[in-house]
Amino acid sequence: MNRNVIQLALAQAVMMSVNSLMVTAAAIIGSHLATNKALATLPLALYFVAVMLTTIPASLLMGVIGRKRGFLFATVIGLCGATCGAIGIYQESFLLFCLGTIATGSYTGFGNYFRFAATEVAPKEKKNTAISYVLAGGVLAAIIGPNLANLSKDVFAVTYLGIFVSVIILYSLNGINFICMRLPRPVVPDFRQTTRPMLQIAAQPAFIVAVASAAIGYSVMVLLMTATPLAMTHQHHQFSDVAFVIQWHVLGMFVPSFFTGHLINRFGVQRIIMIGAVLMVGSIAMNFHGSSVSHFWASLLTLGVGWNFMFIGGTSLLTETYSSAESARAQAFNDFTVFSAAALASFSAGALLHQWGWQLVNYAVAPLIVLVVLAHAWLWLSNKRRPVATGH
Repeated sequence: MNRNVIQLALAQAVMMSVNSLMVTAAAIIGSHLATNKALATLPLALYFVAVMLTTIPASLLMGVIGRKRGFLFATVIGLCGATCGAIGIYQESFLLFCLGTIATGSYTGFGNYFRFAATEVAPKEKKNTAISYVLAGGVLAAIIGPNLANLSKDVFAVTYLGIFVSVIILYSLNGINFICMRLPRPVVPDFRQTTRPMLQIAAQPAFIVAVASAAIGYSVMVLLMTATPLAMTHQHHQFSDVAFVIQWHVLGMFVPSFFTGHLINRFGVQRIIMIGAVLMVGSIAMNFHGSSVSHFWASLLTLGVGWNFMFIGGTSLLTETYSSAESARAQAFNDFTVFSAAALASFSAGALLHQWGWQLVNYAVAPLIVLVVLAHAWLWLSNKRRPVATGH
């Protein structure tokens, strides 16, 4: 892979390190700062809402100013958010902490386009591998994020302050990485090139199934991942155990990225997505068998691998449904849908866990996996009747 893909993978590693920091600690910090403990997951939910709301303007903005300038703009937003979050923790202000997570979520809204940027700088025949390699940067995040949360938690007299100081450092490093990137300049639109209305692009069976696979895979993962730290705390597990489980979850999310692209090329994207759905069912089943650290570890590890297959598979399938001139709108529509689902799942996690307990959280996600299976059966039938529509 070329230099651009490597740097995008490093950028992904830094961004996902912050994500894993947030997942490990945000709900616990929220519980510490909030008067109403039912709002414990609100900061993390707002993080995902910010990701959702940023996806469309981020894609359209980068279509005008380019990927590099867009990523640098996001760095400024992220640094402001991390600073606000640190001040919120220092002053024990739940409101400031929430504002900080909103800004860091906006940063991630831009960063989620790293995988699409990789497809723009890699040869067409290597786009699936490029997507996988960029997401493989999350392997470093699995090592950095939870360990950094655990090590930095008590660095300062104010508990958890060191976590957001770490976020400031990570964002600064990524800013330097962006400055050194040599991404292509934005392409001036060729108005002679025919583009389809967004409704026509979105009506393709392959587009619908691609978005559904990524959105459902992401929302199920977020719901269980967001609830797990609180569920473990309710079971009186140590913070170090929470960090350990999240670390292995993130490893499960990204280690398969080294070979997911090759598996898609060999076996087909739909088979890989379906395997991901089966793994998620296995993760849910494990949560019904016990609440020891080992049970949480096995469940979230399996959940991570399932997410990897469904998300990379959905992204790969999506890139077959639009032309380069249609990419900004199609990608924005996809990521808005995906992260809307993730935000809704994150909001639901705290309320479900607080009101009904860990078991109901797991019952709630099972029907969503069934929808993925039905969607792929529909696509298979559609493909038998006619070829998959493509903008290429």
